[in-house]
Amino acid sequence: MIPGVFDYKRPATLADALSALKSGGDDGLLLAGGHSLVPMMKLRLAQPSVVIDLSGVPELRGIKAGKGGIVIGAMTSQHEIIASAELARACPILAATAKQIADPQVRYCGTIGGNAANGDPGNDMPAVLMALNAVYVLHGGGGERKVAAREYYQGAYFTARESDEILTAIHIPTPADGHGFAYEKQKRKIGDYATAAAAVVLSFSGGKIGDAAVALTNLADTPLLVEDAAKHLNGSDGGDDAIDKAVEACRAVCNPAHDQRGPADFRVYVAGILVARAIRSAIQAAKK
Repeated sequence: MIPGVFDYKRPATLADALSALKSGGDDGLLLAGGHSLVPMMKLRLAQPSVVIDLSGVPELRGIKAGKGGIVIGAMTSQHEIIASAELARACPILAATAKQIADPQVRYCGTIGGNAANGDPGNDMPAVLMALNAVYVLHGGGGERKVAAREYYQGAYFTARESDEILTAIHIPTPADGHGFAYEKQKRKIGDYATAAAAVVLSFSGGKIGDAAVALTNLADTPLLVEDAAKHLNGSDGGDDAIDKAVEACRAVCNPAHDQRGPADFRVYVAGILVARAIRSAIQAAKK
């Protein structure tokens, strides 16, 4: 199929983008990399009256990493995240995750804001950003507001973003030096969404785990931050018993769809394997 008829706008400033979005009303949709919106338009699952292309707004791009934390513009591409020396030093899990998104052609166009903003449960960055305790900066008719990534996702394709708002930037507290991280993903083929995936961020000092966060991708209607898994890890030595309990805590909250990526019980089983693998990898990374 092909999309229905729509107007196309490519603003050059954030103010113009907000104005175009307001003029489109409830039928105006934002275009970032286009890898979620365009397929939905082709299937007529989305039929906007106007599409606002954000690629011409330079103030929505860029990466800054300093003592005050990390700020990434929403239109920063996955390729730019992978290539950033600043992020490689300050928060390497972002590049590690971006490398597992689709393929190089998609990563040149796909953006971190587009991946995070639309509430697609199969997108990879949301779980990682939840594990990192990121904050989303939204601009709309009421000005600027901030929403924690952990509070942003409400259901499949339903988020805390209002229809007149644009996700403009992502703020991430800089992880402590020597932290451990991993993003483990199982998929049917290159470019596919995850059958299941797990993000883990933690510290390891004095033989004990601290500040653990565990989050899951494509195992429910939203990304899942599994606080009970973190409780089993924090203060432990990262041995098999603690990991097994964390795995069970993760499996207990999974509620994936039964679809072409496998039966639901298979996906829950795979999730547990990936969680255990991610925890062990994160511990090893923290020990280096």
